[in-house]
Amino acid sequence: MDAVAVQATLQTPGVNPKTFPMFLFYNAAFSEGDPTNLANCCAGGYHSINPTGPVTFQTYSPFDFDTTGAFGPSALDSAIMSHEVAEWMNDPYVVNPTPAWGHIGQVNFCQDNLEVADPLTGTNISPIVGKNGFTYHLQELAFFSWFYSSPSIGLHGWFSNNGTFMTDAGPPCK
Repeated sequence: MDAVAVQATLQTPGVNPKTFPMFLFYNAAFSEGDPTNLANCCAGGYHSINPTGPVTFQTYSPFDFDTTGAFGPSALDSAIMSHEVAEWMNDPYVVNPTPAWGHIGQVNFCQDNLEVADPLTGTNISPIVGKNGFTYHLQELAFFSWFYSSPSIGLHGWFSNNGTFMTDAGPPCK
């Protein structure tokens, strides 16, 4: 399934702005343009919007469930899904602004949006073994306070849900 097929699926009955379609891919990756160009490769998932009318949008997220380890141990199985779902929950329309931050996690530049997983990409919480015996991997997430400065309103005064961030993002990125 490619981007065109994902967009077409968003037009099926039952999919509407009150739903959150999630597209699970297995051992796959996403790229823009030429997929053989490794300089532009790869993403394990994303969340976005698709216009459904003049003022309505359909949110959605395709993501990979990787069992190969090709992207490292921090991107195994449900880690990418936890990343994208958390970002969708905090910024479903991809428009929530923050003070500029960057040069951390997967962000090598300055950005100014509420992407709660990006600054901790590569940092997971302790694995969780489900009742089915499968071990799930979930990514650690930055709290709102990390983006907007001290003091933290998060659990234990932390700035992330597993305590990796103990201070805020600091002054705006330049």
